[in-house]
Amino acid sequence: MTIPFFLLTTLLLFLSAAASKHGAPQDLVRSSCVHASYPSLCLRTLSSYSGPANTPRDLAQAAVKVSLSHARKVSNYLTTSVTGKSKKERVALSDCVEQIAESVDDLSETLGELKHLRGETFEFQMSNVQTWVSAALTNEDTCLDGFEGADGKVKSDVKRKITNVAEVTSNALYMINRLDESRGKHRLNP
Repeated sequence: MTIPFFLLTTLLLFLSAAASKHGAPQDLVRSSCVHASYPSLCLRTLSSYSGPANTPRDLAQAAVKVSLSHARKVSNYLTTSVTGKSKKERVALSDCVEQIAESVDDLSETLGELKHLRGETFEFQMSNVQTWVSAALTNEDTCLDGFEGADGKVKSDVKRKITNVAEVTSNALYMINRLDESRGKHRLNP
């Protein structure tokens, strides 16, 4: 009787450890997203992210990848799927295309920098990353500013898409700030 009890206990311990190890990344996502600017969007986008999210650094990279993906999709939409009817809409769209292209560049630089964080240059690198993501947010806001006073479907479609990009970018900035704050708590992997 002792052997089956021992095997059952060992099996339960093994399954429990496997379950908690599997749940750890989801716990990190959940605990990190709870205070993000857009918590439900954060949880939805990062829970479905297919890459690793085991550390604050992984999570910051994942959030930037999500933001970059959304920005690229909107950039493609703006250049291929929408045309302005009035001169104001056409000018606003043209400006918006430039602004979102700059956001894509800023987010791409951010991702590259996050992949190569080093202890001796961490503060400088994080300052750059925070500046680039903030610039991406500003570009997204500036895009929307061009549609002030315009009405109609073009404005509402662009506003909806840009607002979504701005929200995931805001969440990415939050994750980056958390990474900066967690530096003392977690060692960076080279």
